[in-house]
Amino acid sequence: MISKRQFFLGILASSLLGGLIVLLGLSLFNGSDGSSETSISGSAAVSTSLGEINPVRKDYVVPEGINFIKASRKAVPAVVHITNTSISSRNSSSWSRLFGRERRARQSTGSGVLISADGYIATNYHVVEDADELEVRLDDNRRIDAELIGVDPDTDLALIKIDAKNLPHVEFGNSDQVEIGEWVLAVGNPFDLNNTVTAGIVSAKARNINLIQSGQVNNYGIESFIQTDAVVNRGNSGGALVNLDGELIGINTAIATNTGTFNGYSFAVPSILVKKVMDDLLEFGKVQRGLLGVQITDADGRFTNELSGVLISGVSPGGAAERAGIKIDDVIVGIDDRTVRTTSELQELVARKRPGDEILVKYKRDGKLKETKLKLRKKDEFIAGVPEEVTLSYKIEGSTFIDINENIKTRLKIEGGVQLVEMGEGAWKEAGIKEGFVITKVGDVDIKGLSDFQELLDAKTRDFYVMGKYPNGYKDYYRINW
Repeated sequence: MISKRQFFLGILASSLLGGLIVLLGLSLFNGSDGSSETSISGSAAVSTSLGEINPVRKDYVVPEGINFIKASRKAVPAVVHITNTSISSRNSSSWSRLFGRERRARQSTGSGVLISADGYIATNYHVVEDADELEVRLDDNRRIDAELIGVDPDTDLALIKIDAKNLPHVEFGNSDQVEIGEWVLAVGNPFDLNNTVTAGIVSAKARNINLIQSGQVNNYGIESFIQTDAVVNRGNSGGALVNLDGELIGINTAIATNTGTFNGYSFAVPSILVKKVMDDLLEFGKVQRGLLGVQITDADGRFTNELSGVLISGVSPGGAAERAGIKIDDVIVGIDDRTVRTTSELQELVARKRPGDEILVKYKRDGKLKETKLKLRKKDEFIAGVPEEVTLSYKIEGSTFIDINENIKTRLKIEGGVQLVEMGEGAWKEAGIKEGFVITKVGDVDIKGLSDFQELLDAKTRDFYVMGKYPNGYKDYYRINW
């Protein structure tokens, strides 16, 4: 019979032998010539009773193409937190009788991207909209008041500035070179969680999600988003989308969601368009946008034999396209040296240009490829294709209305109406209507023309609804607080 002493000595011997075998195996593994996907080296190790611990990873080797650390180190210090404070006045029952109107502050937050060492920051228009005060918190936790330089609602972009020097900033990358399937990082402040980095791939390019409903003539809202599956949430707006070199390839703007939080896809304004808008805002205070003077829709085989390109559904009299000979039912397939497959691509390419710039337009007419050069025009050189000889107008509550012409009647398939061509302060602007809206009904009454509209509104003494269409065919209605 084995004694207890012999039993325990046997267990101890077995344990020692097993430990020696493990140590020998590790030694052989670490000394082998085989390569590992990840290697770690760093500062001098700390000696403990348990061995050596490497406290800091400084150098590393990872598989080519998924090194997120380099991009993060470049982008995170250049992304800022923006607090928008707007002060509204409202009556407050008993208090208002004593002190008049009560002022209440409302705050919202978002992100921004430093694009220069002297404090210029790119962000979204909706991040700074209606701001009375803007505060920027830097990555080092400094808080600095910001000045609004300019905004462009049509691209949902804005430029602000802080008074600081020698700031970290990102370099602009070329969004044209971004490819579907490429790794990207989104950097921002979701839910006020500062300096948050998420990774994903580019899911699509030139995506239109009908987010920017400007409703203006020729569909001035520019949507040609880079779509990714990098996680983006409330507070990420205005933040950076960067490639693995840490270059800015987009400004994160929106998510596709049914819940208000990330559901799988996010959207960013491409960097080439961002840079053009920022340059315009810095130089002119507003965007210089050249226009073709056309109404467009995707050519997908339903209304034309062409399966790709941009179908011309309307041409504005006096516009650049009409002057160059482009007609309804032509299909644009290229701008300069770029192929055009969708309305989003066309809008982005034209939005990069300024009034007076000359472009080469490639289009198909009856299946034959044609080319023409045209010079882009300013928005205020023509409004909704209204001929210059139309002079009768009606101004009420700060906004101006005119009769619509036959071109608009045909395009919108309506028998009559009036068009808002100049927006001013007043009830129409407060209702949310945009320039270019064609009113076809006031309440239940059909509007045939300007005289009907004027007579009806002159008799109005209470709130009412108006219905109609924008020149792009989008139907809408608004309540007018009279």
